[in-house]
Amino acid sequence: MRLPVAILLLLISQALWAATQVDVCFNYGCQAQATVEFSETQLDEVAEGLAKARSAEEERQRIAVAVGQLYRAAGVQSPISADRAGNFADQGVYGKMDCIDHSTTTMRLLEVLQARGLLRFHRVAPRERRTSLVLFQHFSAVVEEIQGVASAAATAALSLPDHVPVLMALCDCPAPEAPAVSAPRQMSEEAAHGAKFVIDSWFVEQGAPAVVLPLDDWLDGDGPYVP
Repeated sequence: MRLPVAILLLLISQALWAATQVDVCFNYGCQAQATVEFSETQLDEVAEGLAKARSAEEERQRIAVAVGQLYRAAGVQSPISADRAGNFADQGVYGKMDCIDHSTTTMRLLEVLQARGLLRFHRVAPRERRTSLVLFQHFSAVVEEIQGVASAAATAALSLPDHVPVLMALCDCPAPEAPAVSAPRQMSEEAAHGAKFVIDSWFVEQGAPAVVLPLDDWLDGDGPYVP
């Protein structure tokens, strides 16, 4: 059964404007979580900033800003607005976040950006942990540079939300034509993996741009002093 074009357009519009939900962690060790929603307008603002990046280095800085933007929006809807840099300025406060809360939440935010095709020079990597003593450990979200020539076909596919082809199949509308692309070059496993960088929001005040550091430097203890 084919749906009328007007109904199809309405369904596409509703899907495009649907809020994106993310669970944020707080109260240390992700003991508590709250579901927050980011509107298309909010995500479009983030996308606009990321789209201006012309290099991997610039994209990392814009990722840091984007993470801060999303944390500010999440703070309006959840107790994490009370969070402060480090673990001491907000002791005893409902909504405080330690490095486990931050690394878990930041990973989820980065995965939203990645799923929407907004990261062109990086991919989300597994969380990392550094340890100075047995009782002192610190976690952070991580991104990895994408090396070599990315597949233009994959990039083009990411530009169209997954639900659009499904909805298009329900009517007599012509399928959108994909741009012509050349076959992607094969990359060695070594070339496909690039440098890793932490995106660490634990160091900063709630909603401020996250700290970006080379993973190796971070593992060696680098980062702003937070009392």
